[in-house]
Amino acid sequence: MRRLDAAGVRRHAEGLADLLADTVHGGASVGFLAPLGRSEALAWWEERAADVAAGRLAVWAARDGDRVLGTVGLAFATRPNSRHRAELVKLMVHREARGRGLGRALLTAAETAATAAGLSLLHLDTETGSPAEHLYRSAGWTPAGTVPDYAESPEGLLRPTTIYYKRLTAATPTR
Repeated sequence: MRRLDAAGVRRHAEGLADLLADTVHGGASVGFLAPLGRSEALAWWEERAADVAAGRLAVWAARDGDRVLGTVGLAFATRPNSRHRAELVKLMVHREARGRGLGRALLTAAETAATAAGLSLLHLDTETGSPAEHLYRSAGWTPAGTVPDYAESPEGLLRPTTIYYKRLTAATPTR
């Protein structure tokens, strides 16, 4: 597993797109509706490279050879009053690689990097009742509340989301 720079996101965009499509087709609510075409998924990842280059986003990828099995991102806040926090985004593990601790390893990598960057707070949202909730709770994340009908599932049904946060012991900023 390693953090990708903008060139790395571009270089692995096809594998990241395959992972995104697999995640959506597996029913996970990550901002897309099914069916998700490969070209749409690829374009989305190629657009993320600009955010990585600008320092607004950090992306990690776990691979097996050339195949991307998982990813996670940190979207850094840009306003002066919120630079102490980031949003954990797009934690995805390929359906064939689940149950092996990869999700936890990705989450730990993002949390460790956030702490090293001097951040003191992370937040995320996830579909209420999803398997991801167990991961976040067991990793010390605190539920802040649930919003009904927050987003459409890949099948187009309105689903609730739960907002989580985690306080970090920030180190000296390095970001």
